[in-house]
Amino acid sequence: MALVVFLRGVNVGGHRTFRPSILARDLSDYDVVNVGAAGTFVVRKPGPRAKFRTALLRKLPFEAEVVVCDAHDLIRLETENPFAAESSPSDVVRFVSILSKAGGVRASLPVTFPSDGEWLVRVMASQGQFVFGMYRRHMKTIRYLGQIDKLYGVPATTRNWNTIIAILRILRGQVSKGR
Repeated sequence: MALVVFLRGVNVGGHRTFRPSILARDLSDYDVVNVGAAGTFVVRKPGPRAKFRTALLRKLPFEAEVVVCDAHDLIRLETENPFAAESSPSDVVRFVSILSKAGGVRASLPVTFPSDGEWLVRVMASQGQFVFGMYRRHMKTIRYLGQIDKLYGVPATTRNWNTIIAILRILRGQVSKGR
């Protein structure tokens, strides 16, 4: 089964920058497909997970936190559609944070950040390695997304729900191999 790889904190604000498309090309033996600029990859022929992870880390030009999940876990998310009941205004983005390992939430959900006034991040639900929520487009949002690590007690990396949909298209073979 394919893997989905999420790199944490890369290509953000000029720090830990690299060209994901070149990394995907360098890992072509594993049939890696790059998804955007944030360090998200679909690995269609991963072989043994530890061997692939070692090859990935060797090719990165810096140390990075790597979060890996099985493709079938993401496919299940689409089937369950965690955002089906939630409509959102144009300034609100639906997101999924992927935990480095399944963590236990340390508060009852939903949780909003900040806790008083208008929320910038709302964590609505979680399931295993995945945390679902919404955030408002605002300069302070990134700081509040970092609170998810503390909420679950493990590092997390966040992607827009549209990125998850793009990953699912690749997994279903709807996007050409060259992208």
